[in-house]
Amino acid sequence: MKSGAFGCAVLLMTFQGAASAADPSACHAPQFADVGWTDITLTTSLTTALLEGLGYAPKVMTLSTGIAYKAMQGKSIDVFLGTWDPALMEAARPYYENKSIQTVRLNLTGAKFTLAVPRYVYEQGVKSYADLNTYKDKFGGKIYGVEPGGNKPIQNLIADNAYGLGSWSLVESSEKGMLTQVNRQIRKSDWIVFLGWAPHPMNKNIELEYLSGGDKYYGENFGASSVRTDVRSGYLEQCPNVGQLLKNLEFSIDAENTMMDYVLNGGLDPRSAARKWLGEHPEWLDKTLADVQTLDGRPGLAAVKSYMATTSQ
Repeated sequence: MKSGAFGCAVLLMTFQGAASAADPSACHAPQFADVGWTDITLTTSLTTALLEGLGYAPKVMTLSTGIAYKAMQGKSIDVFLGTWDPALMEAARPYYENKSIQTVRLNLTGAKFTLAVPRYVYEQGVKSYADLNTYKDKFGGKIYGVEPGGNKPIQNLIADNAYGLGSWSLVESSEKGMLTQVNRQIRKSDWIVFLGWAPHPMNKNIELEYLSGGDKYYGENFGASSVRTDVRSGYLEQCPNVGQLLKNLEFSIDAENTMMDYVLNGGLDPRSAARKWLGEHPEWLDKTLADVQTLDGRPGLAAVKSYMATTSQ
């Protein structure tokens, strides 16, 4: 082969190799928001583990929900896997309306999200939101929630003086802080009303009951909920391969309950819990990695399985 022809062949091969890349290099480090809730931390850990196996270097920032949406609007965050619908919709709606964020898909259905009380409180007459103010003194006039940005329905409940709760106060904390307070009150048989949700091991570890009557604030059927995968506007077009993974990404109540139990009761960190669950459910990878490539354009499923096998040793 003449040198000129050889040079052209090399150039063609180089061009073809570059053209086969799944995403541009600017997509190498997708930025995820994590609001510190165990379920979202786990789904984020699971997703970022897949991306690492695909050759990406994902980054995770722990932010409150309100800051997470602002960061997506400012393009410093690319992906958020934790928009609970309807509980967070009021916080997210301005960003949907100004088109700075968009929903990729529902990644979880069959969830619930509303106020709850210990079972002994329920059995003594507190079965709905309408019963709370009757026992204000026993509750200390407080409703316990999660971190700022995740309690908008409770704030609206108080602002509207719904069910006479206008003089009550919201105690904001972290998920862990809230549940620590719940368990402290239960050990003393004291009364407490708090934000409960499923999936979460609290449903197995705490004898709790969900309150009826919160349809206006948390939705019907005890806050029957779904969880959305949201991205900053334009991200799916800029990073279509990561976008394909996000379009495929779907979790289940059972899967999240199991992983959360590994963390909260089994002593595993979220990444180890996610990897343990993946090792027990390899079939989930087949669906999740359909039509997904590595960053450099190789088949994604084989690369992730190889990565998982190598890093688990």
